[in-house]
Amino acid sequence: MTHAHDPALRDTLADFVYREARLIDDKQFDAWYTLFADDGLYWIPLAHGQHDGLNHASLMYEDRLLLKLRIERLKQPRAFSQQPESRCQHVMQRPEIESADAGGYRLRTPFFYAEARGDEQLVFTGIVRHHVVEQDGALRIREKRIDLLNCDAALPSVQLFL
Repeated sequence: MTHAHDPALRDTLADFVYREARLIDDKQFDAWYTLFADDGLYWIPLAHGQHDGLNHASLMYEDRLLLKLRIERLKQPRAFSQQPESRCQHVMQRPEIESADAGGYRLRTPFFYAEARGDEQLVFTGIVRHHVVEQDGALRIREKRIDLLNCDAALPSVQLFL
């Protein structure tokens, strides 16, 4: 495993995080889905400092099967929640490597996210934490945790993926 202070590694991991967000913004959900490891999770905690998503309620806690189901729903031309279609945009700071070891890389990225549909626009902000591993010679997401600044507020439904 390459050292966490290696500039080439930092650039590779930052490019990976930026690409992941770009795939969502461009609605390339099938390509985005392939970035997840076989045991990958997409998690948005309901409370600040929440330690797990299994024993506590979460805004979202989805494995690859649930992610795939949401992606397939978004593809349906008659999906009511997508009339009109949602669009989104991520604005991110440069990802920071929090740790690197044999278990992979843990990254921290502050972000703003906007999602628009018709006359409505939602804006979210927070920290996205990626746990990235090497699997089959490529980087993969073992866990994408999104810590929203206002996770404990009454939030509207997010249609796409933060």
